[in-house]
Amino acid sequence: MRQTFYSNGKLLLSGEYAILDGALGLALPVRYGQWLHVMPTSTGLLQWTSLDENNAVWFQANLALNNLAVISTSDQEIAQTLVTLLLEAKAQNSAFLSHIQGIAVETQLNFPRLWGLGTSSTLINNIAQWAGVDAYTLLWKTADGSGYDIACAQHQHPITYRLQHGVPQVEEVAFDPPFKDSLYWVYLNQKQRTTAAVAAYRKQPLGNDSWLQDISTLTTKMIAASSLNEFETLIEQHEAIIAEVLGRTPVKAERFPEYPGALKSLGAWGGDFVLATGNQEAITYFKAKGLSTCIPYVHMVR
Repeated sequence: MRQTFYSNGKLLLSGEYAILDGALGLALPVRYGQWLHVMPTSTGLLQWTSLDENNAVWFQANLALNNLAVISTSDQEIAQTLVTLLLEAKAQNSAFLSHIQGIAVETQLNFPRLWGLGTSSTLINNIAQWAGVDAYTLLWKTADGSGYDIACAQHQHPITYRLQHGVPQVEEVAFDPPFKDSLYWVYLNQKQRTTAAVAAYRKQPLGNDSWLQDISTLTTKMIAASSLNEFETLIEQHEAIIAEVLGRTPVKAERFPEYPGALKSLGAWGGDFVLATGNQEAITYFKAKGLSTCIPYVHMVR
């Protein structure tokens, strides 16, 4: 019997990096995500096919059912990551992948992989649903991260996310800014590896933890902001704090100093998307810079 699972992609609007150490972050499940379809077969194999947003195959693998050894694959590194996930899911639920004659799995993205909206997190959450295991545990047994992306995969509305003693605290919030028509998501054409960004952050000499409370306070104020001017001030303060902690230059000062609106980095600094405030001229501005993916806020967020 065919099974189908779906998980939402994500954007982290506040709390990047700080969320790893217990700060409160504002996270947004997005309209994009990933499907996982499971079909029984009699091949004696686990046949895996991954499709992109254009229905083109970007990854394939055939695995032995008994031990999940890689028999053939289009990408050995991705295949090993997949095997690690499946073995961990099986370790959490020994009945997973048992007593079957074969299985075909197909994943389908509805966004470009390079956008960084959660190709990995949506896969982890889908596998967890399929295997009947805890998605956070599956994430933390196989990778590093805060888990906010797993929370987004499982929710349909904006959330706040905080780790308290390693336990996710997730709350849906009414974040629907009255100035949302002045917000745009701009893709910087530089895909960031979240695992590498997290590893680099872990090596930072961070000093005391007062900045974590500052980020949490800004998150709360951003949710409650009633005007664009207020929101712009808050995201500029957020940028300044993270820049100081990381020893980096905020994206606006580094790349777009003449841009009239405010800009905020998201998630792993240096790539993926930024949030821009402005009007329709923002699209013209960024396209002139060679950044053709400029998406109105409401076209991205659930």
